[in-house]
Amino acid sequence: MGKAVESVGGRLEAFFFAFGDRDVYVIADFPDNESAAAMALAVNSSGAVTTHTVVLLTPEDVDAAAKRSVEYRAPGA
Repeated sequence: MGKAVESVGGRLEAFFFAFGDRDVYVIADFPDNESAAAMALAVNSSGAVTTHTVVLLTPEDVDAAAKRSVEYRAPGA
């Protein structure tokens, strides 16, 4: 798994086996979303496993998002 992640410029940070709905959890850092998507597409297309990708946000990402102005009105409001 580490070599595959590195092949798209990423770094494998952790690999855990688990009980429950998911058998394995992989935490990897990719340089961008395109690299992460390329990895997910390659793994899923193998047919051997199915991946579920979750993008994690840093505190700085959330701070920047909180400063953005969004024009939104709730339905019925």
